[in-house]
Amino acid sequence: MAEEKREFWRWPESRWTNPEIDWKKGACITAGIDVGSVSTQGVIMVDGELYCFGNMRTGSDSPDSAINVFNKATEGTGLTLKDVRFTVGTGYGRVNVPFGNRAITEIACHAKGANWMYGPSVKTVLDMGGQDCKAIKVDDKGKVVAFLMNDKCAAGTGRGMEVFADLLGVPIEEVGDMSFKVAEEPPPVNSTCVVFAKSEAAGLLRAGWPKEKVLAAYCSAMAHRVLSLLEKVNVEKDFAITGGIAKNRGVVERLTKELGIEACETKWYNKEYADKGFPFDTQIAGAIGAALFGKALAEKGSR
Repeated sequence: MAEEKREFWRWPESRWTNPEIDWKKGACITAGIDVGSVSTQGVIMVDGELYCFGNMRTGSDSPDSAINVFNKATEGTGLTLKDVRFTVGTGYGRVNVPFGNRAITEIACHAKGANWMYGPSVKTVLDMGGQDCKAIKVDDKGKVVAFLMNDKCAAGTGRGMEVFADLLGVPIEEVGDMSFKVAEEPPPVNSTCVVFAKSEAAGLLRAGWPKEKVLAAYCSAMAHRVLSLLEKVNVEKDFAITGGIAKNRGVVERLTKELGIEACETKWYNKEYADKGFPFDTQIAGAIGAALFGKALAEKGSR
């Protein structure tokens, strides 16, 4: 594909199957489908353990996106919808999951998913999604205690980062690393509005700023914006980050440095999983939470 036609803003799609789980021996198979504004994730859990997942771009049709991500997650496994006992939809398109048994908010699902991924010591969850950012206080069971959300501007979200990746012609998965290739940290871009920030960035490029310096300035601005949201909820340790921007170390490392609190690592992403080809993906937290809610509902006999 010619470089000028490349979609720099698009995250590579991913999927994974746990080679140690035989789903046919499972007593309770549940699915979590997180249809977001930018990407869609599908998770299958067998008796509360992660069996497989898929992560792909959200299409123009939410029902189709839900079906497609289920098929991607279960590719090559032989598992079909009739084998799933309970499905929970979450995200912006949660009510449009055609095979869903229940719809639950992404705030509740990210809280539950982060509790499973990072452990019960997590007190604060930052979900940095495609269209908004959410700061969530949780208890040791993964239940939401309080939350704040910024959904009034794309700055500080995945969509904002996509705009910059496309503007600069840098693959979005390389933005974080590239933003550290600067001799010294530049001041953050002034505008918190992605439209004006894009215009400002274009001006900086014309003024001779290299791409990495512009990216550093934007990543820093994103970190500042998210920091103010976290301060309003009185962030506590342990602190976990979910969502697509969590994969951008340019934002995460600048944020945690300013915050003075390191983001914790997942309890199950270790060398053993890495050796099995597990593509660590913070975007699946919401779908994991949805699948866990599905397990609890299935065991209660809900419909």
